[in-house]
Amino acid sequence: MSAPGGATAGRECVLVSGATGLVGGRLVPALVRSGYAVRALSRDAGRIERRFAALGGGVEGVTWDGVRPPAPALAGAAAVVHLAGEPVFGGLPSAQRRARIRASRIDSTEHFVQSIAALAAAERPRAFVCASAVGYYGDRGEERLAEDSAPGRGFLAEVCIDWERAAEDAAAHGVRVARLRIGVVLAREGGALPLMARPFRFGAGIRLGDGRQWFPWIHVDDLVGMLVCAVRDPAWSGAINAVAPSPVRNAELTAALARTLGRSLWLDRLVGARALYGRLMPAAARAALGEMAGELLGSRRVVPERALALGYAFSHPGIEDALAAEL
Repeated sequence: MSAPGGATAGRECVLVSGATGLVGGRLVPALVRSGYAVRALSRDAGRIERRFAALGGGVEGVTWDGVRPPAPALAGAAAVVHLAGEPVFGGLPSAQRRARIRASRIDSTEHFVQSIAALAAAERPRAFVCASAVGYYGDRGEERLAEDSAPGRGFLAEVCIDWERAAEDAAAHGVRVARLRIGVVLAREGGALPLMARPFRFGAGIRLGDGRQWFPWIHVDDLVGMLVCAVRDPAWSGAINAVAPSPVRNAELTAALARTLGRSLWLDRLVGARALYGRLMPAAARAALGEMAGELLGSRRVVPERALALGYAFSHPGIEDALAAEL
């Protein structure tokens, strides 16, 4: 394990949790390209340094248990980016998994804030950038959802509310807090996109339900761009919707996936098949995921009002371009 301060000496440092995840794997190189050194929290610090060895020593690994960050890792960091968390769709929604989802997000965020509070004022990070999710809004149908919209209901909405509240406590210690409510991240490495694309590759693509539900998405590179802005720009604070400026309905997403992969939507055109699938898919999702099925079947018309007001320029504002870039 590297001791904090070795590989990162001489440059402003950003502490990152979840550095080997879907987003972290692209964020770390982006931070290094932007002139930062990175301390990456991991259960295996050596894995971090092997993963990012090509970046020329700008990254050091620091061991943690996934919940309690070691206080020395935060000392002197310019910013903290907290991305780590138990996958929401990583298994059946048992009581144990629900507890892990909460602990990996809320408990870990509370421990970050406690570690910040324990530091001398001069050693505290200037910014705490914490992931949240569009699950904050719940299933809202046709309602346009900007950052000042009220929270929704359900397990994941409650997790996001408590998660953001825990992050905001860092402000009491003179730290700027940015809470990014992240939509479905489109990336070739993993997450939702490979799973969504799989049936289309086999010619079995079909919309979910009636296809009218809104699908809040963001290309991984735009999410990384927003995170870098949140690290360096004091104007980025409070709640920020990390979604593309052009939300699409499920039917539009289905058509765009088919076009990008050069596949026919013959199954979707069969009225009987679509009607059957429209009944079976929601029932199967609810049986497997319980109330979390709403994350797949619900409708969230989320818009990035704050990011646009702050002047963020999206690299992939449209769904076709974003899919083409990754598929």
